[in-house]
Amino acid sequence: MTMELCVLGSGSSGNASVLRTSAGCMLLDAGLGPRTTARRLADTGVSLADIRAICLTHLDTDHFSPNWFTTIAEQNIRLIFHKSLTKAVNRLLKQQDFKPKAFASHVSPFDNADFEAMPGVTGRPINLAHDKEGSHGFLLQSDGCRLGYATDLGRVPAELISIFAGVDLLAIESNYDPDMQLNSPRPWRLKQRIMGGQGHLSNEQSFEAVRAIFDRTTEQFGPDRLPRHVVLLHRSRQCNCPVLVRKIFSSDLRIAQRLVLSHQNERTEWLGMPGRQPLPGEQLTIFDLAG
Repeated sequence: MTMELCVLGSGSSGNASVLRTSAGCMLLDAGLGPRTTARRLADTGVSLADIRAICLTHLDTDHFSPNWFTTIAEQNIRLIFHKSLTKAVNRLLKQQDFKPKAFASHVSPFDNADFEAMPGVTGRPINLAHDKEGSHGFLLQSDGCRLGYATDLGRVPAELISIFAGVDLLAIESNYDPDMQLNSPRPWRLKQRIMGGQGHLSNEQSFEAVRAIFDRTTEQFGPDRLPRHVVLLHRSRQCNCPVLVRKIFSSDLRIAQRLVLSHQNERTEWLGMPGRQPLPGEQLTIFDLAG
């Protein structure tokens, strides 16, 4: 069995990735509207009708478009988000002329514990410092495969390194080049927000995080358990450059041969994670949400 990820688009204009498992398909973030998502899904073997759940990192408009509410209701899609966002989600529902109580069957808030994203797919949330409301990364497990997914980090928490050790696929943001950011025409306040520890990761910060995950993986499980792919998310079009990104990350040969750059306006290929034996002490827990 395998688990596969396709990044449909990643950047300030919209973020969405589709995860395909034997249990079905789900979106990680839905910052691209349903129509754009449907176009990006064309020829992937997945359609909007196959989406069973949407799991949100946070509610910034580039990570969730309220235009999804109608599609969620019509296709009975589960909307998964941290419980701290419940009031904000209800406000968005009212703005779209939906009654929160009537929409309750589609909503599945999680807390800081592991949760079931779909039958057979478990998620472990990681608290991230991003703006006032924060964000969440996820360790997602299914079919003996493990995906580490983190964007809009602000800074890298120590627990992320340990939780992502041994993942089969790592997706993490590499947002900006510091010199390009400082020399950009952006307002100083925006630059401070992005670079101040509660915004985004620079290329160098992301690179150091990936190296730390690789080192921890090798120490704990051996070099054969390094991720099959390293996907870089949320690259700024104004304050970053793919040539710079590849130069930095390719300085570590372990990463260079696994590197995939996502894009704002086009999807990646399907990135597979072949099934394997669980890591020592690892449990794939299935939760009964009705219990």
